[in-house]
Amino acid sequence: MNRTKIETVLNPDGTQGYTWNPITGCTNHTAGQCKGGGFPCYAYILAHGRLEAKYNTIVKDGESVITNGDPFYPRYWPERVEQLQREYGTGKGKRRGVFACDMSDLFGLHVPSTWTDAAIGAMEECEYWRFYLLTKQPQRLQEFSPFPSNCWVGVTVTRQQFLKPALEALAGVEAGKRYIYFEPLLEHIIVAGHQLRAARVDWVIVGAQTQPTKRPELLWVEDIIAPASIAGSKVWLKKTLLPLFPASNGQLAKEIPHD
Repeated sequence: MNRTKIETVLNPDGTQGYTWNPITGCTNHTAGQCKGGGFPCYAYILAHGRLEAKYNTIVKDGESVITNGDPFYPRYWPERVEQLQREYGTGKGKRRGVFACDMSDLFGLHVPSTWTDAAIGAMEECEYWRFYLLTKQPQRLQEFSPFPSNCWVGVTVTRQQFLKPALEALAGVEAGKRYIYFEPLLEHIIVAGHQLRAARVDWVIVGAQTQPTKRPELLWVEDIIAPASIAGSKVWLKKTLLPLFPASNGQLAKEIPHD
């Protein structure tokens, strides 16, 4: 488990939170999203960069997979599940906010359900900590619902075509909080307040693409803020949007739902 600079991953006291990766690697980039959708995610870049040697290690136990030279092939790390339980047992008094699997997709198409179940089971044991879960495969969320109440479950939506599946999935999910991550915002997405309300979306996060840089238009962002306000969803505008709001003096909306 490591401290993270991801601005939306916060401990309940507002300080920077942590990342935890019991699963690494992902195949979303072969399913028309991420790299296949026109941009490489930072996890893909790291796995093929400074983490390549580590992630290329061949493991032959009952849970892990052989990477076959692909550092971003899905892999399970059982020792990291044990690490989470151990750290929770020794630091119970300090409440943490933990992003689960920022180097993977916990609900990825090629991630076995047994791996996901093991990770969620460990999160449930750590009942005083908050866990941020995020996926590009919302169709798998129902398989694991209801989630523990300390799990905040989100779906990434980068284009209009991904909005409807996200809303439909979140509407049927029981979790501590539900959220949509409009990052990177790659096109003008039309969403209505009643849609967000029906899906019980507690939180909306909006951000721009950074590698390569592709800045969204101001109207795109405003057309998400307005319906979120109508629905009563909290809004967090990431710092990558600052160029769109030069008069803000760096003070963008940064709301977060309460536990």
